[in-house]
Amino acid sequence: MVQASSQADTGHSAAKPLGLLVAAVGVVYGDIGTSPLYTLKEVFSGGYGVPVNHDGVLGILALILWSLIWVVSIKYVLFILRADNQGEGGIMALTALASRAASPYPKLRVVLIVLGLFGAALFYGDSMITPAISVLSAVEGMQLAFDGIDHWVVPVALVVLVGLFLIQRHGTARIGTLFGPVMVAWFLVLAALGVHGILQRPEVLQAFNPVWAVRFFIVHPGMGVAILGAVVLALTGAEALYADMGHFGRKPIARAWFALVLPALVLNYFGQGALLLENPEAARNPFYLLAPSWALVPLVGLATLATVIASQAVISGAFSLTRQAIQLGYVPRMQIQHTSSEEQGQIYIGAVNWLLMVGVILLVLGFESSGALASAYGVAVTGTMLITTLLVSAVMLLLWKWPPLLAVPVLLGFLLVDSLFFAANVPKVVQGGAFPVLAGIALFVLMTTWKRGKQILVERLDEGSLPLPIFIGSIRVQPPHRVEGTAVFLTARQDAVPHALLHNMLHNQVLHKQVVLLTVVSEDTPRVPVQRRFEVEGYGDGFYRVVLHFGFMDEPDVPAALKLCHLDELDFSPMRTTYFLSRETVIASRLEGMSRWRGGLFAFMLKNANGTLRFFNLPLNRVIELGTQVEI
Repeated sequence: MVQASSQADTGHSAAKPLGLLVAAVGVVYGDIGTSPLYTLKEVFSGGYGVPVNHDGVLGILALILWSLIWVVSIKYVLFILRADNQGEGGIMALTALASRAASPYPKLRVVLIVLGLFGAALFYGDSMITPAISVLSAVEGMQLAFDGIDHWVVPVALVVLVGLFLIQRHGTARIGTLFGPVMVAWFLVLAALGVHGILQRPEVLQAFNPVWAVRFFIVHPGMGVAILGAVVLALTGAEALYADMGHFGRKPIARAWFALVLPALVLNYFGQGALLLENPEAARNPFYLLAPSWALVPLVGLATLATVIASQAVISGAFSLTRQAIQLGYVPRMQIQHTSSEEQGQIYIGAVNWLLMVGVILLVLGFESSGALASAYGVAVTGTMLITTLLVSAVMLLLWKWPPLLAVPVLLGFLLVDSLFFAANVPKVVQGGAFPVLAGIALFVLMTTWKRGKQILVERLDEGSLPLPIFIGSIRVQPPHRVEGTAVFLTARQDAVPHALLHNMLHNQVLHKQVVLLTVVSEDTPRVPVQRRFEVEGYGDGFYRVVLHFGFMDEPDVPAALKLCHLDELDFSPMRTTYFLSRETVIASRLEGMSRWRGGLFAFMLKNANGTLRFFNLPLNRVIELGTQVEI
């Protein structure tokens, strides 16, 4: 159960500040920390036509530097991290926050929810590309260390990736303790390599002047926007800063960025730039060629470990996002396995894990190199970044009520940069970037179909429902046979008789002495304190209405929550309580509300969704399910 303390409400660990900072480096920055493996390689070898000369190198370095400063440091660290939903971050948490902010404007609220859902769907597409491109780029270092092993790159990458997905069900608690120290070592190595390169050609430090970026756009007007499609690779994982805020808090994430991650990234990019000024031929793989020959093999090993850690963070993020979406009602219930007895956030969702694994394998087999994958990367991530800016705009203006003169110029700056990055990546749709977009569109259709289908299902059930006061009145007139114990009927409606109760009365002709009509409500906040967990109302004649409230990060453990209902007349002891569930079988029809194909899709999803029994942690031997057919 979630405690009412501030620590539990925010989900932040009570670890020491230094430990939190190291852990944040390991979990939050794995993705963006491995971007130097392939960013400059793609810029200068990806067919963009960027000249490997003094002006070209300094222009690109300035673009990367100021993109990191504007998008990551200013937008995410200084602004977006403040948009926390009771300490939780991520696009689903932000969508719930924006929805609350726009509640006085119903049409705007719908638009923001749709945007948030689409951004979440795009995140899953990004979750497939990130492990593929990261691990491939790391393993490709073997081509420089050993001759004639090009054909081994894809098999080795597949072995690493499949192994990563296979160990997910065992949890990351044990290896998680290594994430922070390994990534700290990784960033120190990045910085050391960068300093080594800069010392060879110190003039590369001129790229700190943003004029070089402006000059690049002026000299290469046609290439200027297009090259942002490659520069965006340096921003991979920026969303992770926000998504993982609930695990560490804003301060450790911000401190880790400014104290270690940003300096190490900048030094390494500038070191690679210095190498390119010294040897333009190094553009084929400037990251690995920056290292001394004796350090190449250890560097490949460290890079592979770092990319596995980066991939792990993305996969864990997909699990967390899915759990939030389930609680908010946008995704069918799935079996959620907890892999740690101490950390609530460490979970495993088998369906998501295997779908991601299949997507990653197809990407590796289809593209075969990090360079080819880079040409497909960016559409999903820049789309999510743009949607995040739109959502936070509503929060800043409507919820925080910032003065428009202060907020609008900042937001317009964010929108301008995000729009340029998105526009630069749109052409990638025909170069392979359609894969994550199509995956995102498919997931968006599934989420909206599920949400709308559940709404229509409740409406159809309501059409034949019996008001509770009328039912209780009829019971008083013609009392049925009452048996010992407590019957808990789960229902979505708080003012109507559940269908399971009517069916039980019709077929069994008995009624328990205590009848509890239970409704579970999922709030748009991460966690609900214990003191606001439940509402109880008595109707007389042994009838009670109980409403349980859970946040989208809470565990909906119904039996444990019912133990908190301290009413003398209510007995929820395990051997005296029976749970009655209603299982609906949906039949797609031509009734208004949903097209025939979406009705069939919803029926399929409902049939294969994880049952209420497991989701609410109900005891297997104390549950009775009664079915009904519904046309939608």
